[in-house]
Amino acid sequence: MSRPPLPPFDEPEAMLKVRLAEDAWNSRDPERVALAYTVDTAWRNRDEFLTGRAEITAFLHRKWQREQEYRLIKSLWAFGGDRIAVRFAYEWHDADGQWFRSYGNENWAFDADGLMRRRLASINDLPIASDARLFHWPCGRRPDDHPGLEALGL
Repeated sequence: MSRPPLPPFDEPEAMLKVRLAEDAWNSRDPERVALAYTVDTAWRNRDEFLTGRAEITAFLHRKWQREQEYRLIKSLWAFGGDRIAVRFAYEWHDADGQWFRSYGNENWAFDADGLMRRRLASINDLPIASDARLFHWPCGRRPDDHPGLEALGL
C-alpha cells in the first residue's frame, strides 16, 4: 500500500503530508487514521508507548471517547529526507464540559511507501474557558479559510 506523497519530501509535499494527517485526525475515525501507519509502527504519545496498527486503533478509540468535539490544527515545522516535524494545537472538552487546548510537537519518520513508521509526540494540556476557544468549525475537516496556528498567534 502506498500513501503519497512519498519521501524524500520537498516543502510542498511535506506541507501536503501534514494537512492530510490533520484531515484524517479531524475525522476522528481510528480505522482511517491507522491506515497511514505501517503495520509495525512505533509510537510514543505522552507517556504511552504503542506498537502496531491494532494498538494505535484502540488508543484512538479511547482518546476520542475522552477528548470530545476534538478539533486539530497541525503546522509544518521542519522536514528532510523521510522525516517531518510538526507542531500542533487542538481543542476538546471532557465529559464534564471542561474545555482544553492541547499543544505539542511530533516527529515523524516514513517508510518508502509514505507510511509513518515512527511517531513521537509530546503534548501539554491547558484548561480554557469555552469562550476562549479559537477553533470554530463543524467537526471534521478544518475549512481552508480557517486560520492556521500562526495566524491565531499560537
